Amino acid sequence: QVQFVESGGGLVQPGGSLRVSCVAFTSFFSAYGMGWYRQAPGKQRELVAGITNGGTTNYADSVKDRFTISRDNAKKIVYLQMNSLKPEDTAVYYCNRFPVGTGYWGQGTQVTVSS
Repeated sequence: QVQFVESGGGLVQPGGSLRVSCVAFTSFFSAYGMGWYRQAPGKQRELVAGITNGGTTNYADSVKDRFTISRDNAKKIVYLQMNSLKPEDTAVYYCNRFPVGTGYWGQGTQVTVSS
């Protein structure tokens, strides 16, 4: 069984920055790719960014050049640095394995971009 605990969300103005974090309670963390996903009200959950066990990163077109995913294998943490935030980035952000998530999802962390 795995567990993911996300944190760091909040309210930010358009153009601002935020970093969200996810602690993974799982064995063999470094062996798996990890990803950040988000779900906006009335929409399906979508992949935002992923990082393989080798450190290769992938981003959705909508966040390329604005978001950066990184990981700390020793601490079993994955980060998402979000810059130049837009109102359309408003969503609950979740982490999970990448490219295929497990069936276990955390509570997520709410990110709201609004003036």
